[in-house]
Amino acid sequence: MSRLNQIPGAFIAVVAVALALASPACAQATRTWVSGVGDDANPCSRTAPCHTFAGAISKTATGGEIDVLDPGGFGAVTITKSITIASEGAGEGGVAASGTFGITVNCVSDPNCNVVLRRLQIDGAPPSSPGLIGIRFILGKNLIIEDCQIRNFVGGSPNGYGVTVTPSSGTQTVVIQGTTINNNGSASAGGGVFVAPTGSASVNIALNNDVLANNYFGFRADSSGTTGTITGSVSNSQVTNNTFAGVAAVGNTTASQISVKHSTLMGNGIGVNANGGSSLIALTLDDSEIAYNPVGYKQQNSAAINTLHNNAIHDNPSNVGTLTTLGPS
Repeated sequence: MSRLNQIPGAFIAVVAVALALASPACAQATRTWVSGVGDDANPCSRTAPCHTFAGAISKTATGGEIDVLDPGGFGAVTITKSITIASEGAGEGGVAASGTFGITVNCVSDPNCNVVLRRLQIDGAPPSSPGLIGIRFILGKNLIIEDCQIRNFVGGSPNGYGVTVTPSSGTQTVVIQGTTINNNGSASAGGGVFVAPTGSASVNIALNNDVLANNYFGFRADSSGTTGTITGSVSNSQVTNNTFAGVAAVGNTTASQISVKHSTLMGNGIGVNANGGSSLIALTLDDSEIAYNPVGYKQQNSAAINTLHNNAIHDNPSNVGTLTTLGPS
């Protein structure tokens, strides 16, 4: 007789039931939910949602999705794997980040991770305990920020940004679409979107149909800390009332090349600013309007500001440097 046949049937049945009950609790779901009335002790299912993004992310499989069931504040979270966090028509999917970072993407164990953040409200208020950075992209492969609002991150330097992209290796791709980034930074530091890779990292970034308003600066690409490159575009966007500059490309000799297409830059301290030791530090203007800025454009050192013939640059009291005209007259 086999040893298995010597084990009482009742005991085998009990073990089978225990395993059946334990497996779902240990498994990570491909889709989880959070609710303003949820509980992080729950399994984060639709009928038993969690209360915070941090509580849900450990119960969500790599490549899975966390969805918002109803309006609420779901807390700051650090993302270390491919995931989507979305609020699809359920009301505000809020992240209140008083005194801290809102969402951090740092995929140390999976540098090829893909992260999507959709329709989230990320707020650094109140001023008495200001948020530091709305979204930090430290390490990963792709980040998409879609239809979000990121505001009120006014923590002191080196913080006070809506979005920062600061990898130290690899090539990162960032897309920010349909998003309003406003009221970030102080009177002398911080800003809306700051791209500043270090080490050997390179960044490809595209902003489309965004609003960058009332920040210290709107968008700034700084390649001075990397041997890699920054390539990007600001398209179909409104860049307004930023204290320092609307769009800036700076660096030493490593490429920081940004195109401004079909966009409006008004009421900024400087409309567009290029400053660096090489013509590889360059802004290119295409079918855009730059108007009513105290300084319309500011070209410094060997950096270049290129313009096509379809731009409207007017009603700026002053300009600094020269423009390089591209294409036939």
